Formats: sequence, C-alpha cells, structure tokens
Amino acid sequence: MNGTPTVVSDMMTRQVVALRTGAVFKDIVKVMHEWRVSALPVLDETGAVVGVVSEADLLPKEEYGDGDIGRYGRVRYPADVRKADAMSAAELMTTPAVTVRPDATLAHAARLMARHRVKRLPVVGRDGALNGIVSRADLLKVFLRQDRDIAGEVRHKVVARLFGTHTDAIRVDVHDGVVTIAGQVDESALIPLAARLARAVPGVVEVNCALTGPPRRPAPDGRSGTP
Repeated sequence: MNGTPTVVSDMMTRQVVALRTGAVFKDIVKVMHEWRVSALPVLDETGAVVGVVSEADLLPKEEYGDGDIGRYGRVRYPADVRKADAMSAAELMTTPAVTVRPDATLAHAARLMARHRVKRLPVVGRDGALNGIVSRADLLKVFLRQDRDIAGEVRHKVVARLFGTHTDAIRVDVHDGVVTIAGQVDESALIPLAARLARAVPGVVEVNCALTGPPRRPAPDGRSGTP
C-alpha cells in the first residue's frame, strides 16, 4: 500500500472483467471459472454499469432444471423461477447494481456491502463507467498496515493537531492495530475527540484512551476544586 489508504480507489482492484448485456449463460459460467470470481458487473453499450450477475443468479438454472418447480417455489421465489429460463446477462443480472464511487470512504463501502448483503461493489466514476471492483477482502487489507505506520499517523494527525507540537508527554503505542494513547493534556474536552479521531485512522482495530486532563486545583477551603 502506498500512502495511507483512506478511500475506495486506494484499495480497489483495477483489472476487472465485465460482461455485456448480451453475454450468454455458458460464456458467463466460463468467465467466472477462468477468472475465479463469483460475480461480474454487466455493462451496457455505453460502458456504464447496469447490473451484476452472481453465482446466485445462475443457480436457479440448476435448481429448477428438472422442471419440478413446485407450488412453494412458484409462490415464494418467482424471480428465481424466471431466471431458470434466462439465457443472457440482461435477463440474469440483478439490477440496478449497487455501486460505489472511487472517492467514497472505506467505511461507506463497508456499510453498503453490509446493507445490501453483497461481497463486492463495482466502482464507477461520475459518468457511470467502470473503474474497478472493491471486495470485502480488499477492505480488510487496510488492517495489514504496520503498527509503526498507524502510530505515526495517530501522532501526526490526531495528537499534534489537537494538542499542539509540544506533546512529548503524550505516549502513542500500537500493538496489533490496537492504539493506546496516554498522558496528560491541558484541555479535557478534547479527550473524547482524540479517541474518536484515532479510531478513524485506517487500520486501527480499537483505541484505549488513557489521556487525562490537568490536575485539579484545591479549593481555598482545602477541598478539591476545579482545574
């Protein structure tokens, strides 16, 4: 990974095989087998992504291949029954395709996958053209970042920005992606923000925030007072 991965274009696979709407069933299966993928984006004549064909879209051909659909299948899975007779990508594809922009955050892509229960997303530009594919595995690669790189980013982009450059008393340790920030700071109100910003650094698994505010000054009567 070059630089800090923050958006989809940092992690996506750029070499992508795609189908045209007229691609026939057997050729689709052959492409999936040769490229070892379980889903393929479908492009129209302009090159825009219009749908996705997955293994789940192809299975009804086998499931209902004996012609015995049965009453339960007819009522509950009418779309699958129709796909059992489909021959082209246009008939088989799930549409509209769930896509993501190259400048979308990794968190946004992960939420889209979870919400729509898909394993990968076509990455499309403003014109709808296919730029790449981002998969669950691609998003998880961010957790391969070295601890020292994460620590450097937390210190530079979180600690230094919030608490200034004179922060030698603040310790940042990272072990297996778990960040620990400890030390004393002048503004207690910034401590929750520091934890939240550190958690947003790519590759961070969890944050243990042990920052403390300035010591409390004793009140004139000897009781503990306010900072």
